[in-house]
Amino acid sequence: MLELMYKGGPIMWPLLACSVVALAVIVERTVFWVQISIRKNQSAINRIFSLTENGQFEEAIKEGENSPCLVCRILTGGLAHRNYGLAQSLEAAALFEIEKMKRFLSVLDTIITAAPLLGILGTVSGIIISFDLLGGAGIEDPKAVTGGIAQALITTAAGLSIAIATLLPYNALTRKVEKATRYIEQLVTCYEVTVLKGAEQKESIQNT
Repeated sequence: MLELMYKGGPIMWPLLACSVVALAVIVERTVFWVQISIRKNQSAINRIFSLTENGQFEEAIKEGENSPCLVCRILTGGLAHRNYGLAQSLEAAALFEIEKMKRFLSVLDTIITAAPLLGILGTVSGIIISFDLLGGAGIEDPKAVTGGIAQALITTAAGLSIAIATLLPYNALTRKVEKATRYIEQLVTCYEVTVLKGAEQKESIQNT
């Protein structure tokens, strides 16, 4: 491995940094989504909907506050600040959680773009070295240029490999964010209707 790094030239070190950062982000995001899956509490979500529909807003808020379930936090966060506008409060709570889902994805996107460019930079510098050595040694000594050609090929291969290896999990993570966003949008829309029903129920109970 170290021999390959040295053969590839100085550009291999930023490429190595890209691969380490990409791996760290992929592992962190994988753990994040596993935790979301584990912490999802469908029964708590159903109880929040039921309590809200019956006009028991404070009980619903207590059910979801400090909950590890992402959806529960969104629903009760919006409900707790409904006086500032229910739709706006739910949207703000949802966006806060969605931003957490998108964290570090821009880093992966940058690496996907930067790694091949770094590889091309290594290729260009390797070719320059090759022609420089060829001009100094003459065509009688073609072995003098093999180092530069090797550098060109190694950095190109490394840059493309890092980009391809990062692209697959990046697309998978992006799809998970999109899927979760659609689910949250649908749930928030349903919850707005539930809150309105709950408000009517609460008002009718107070009037009796």
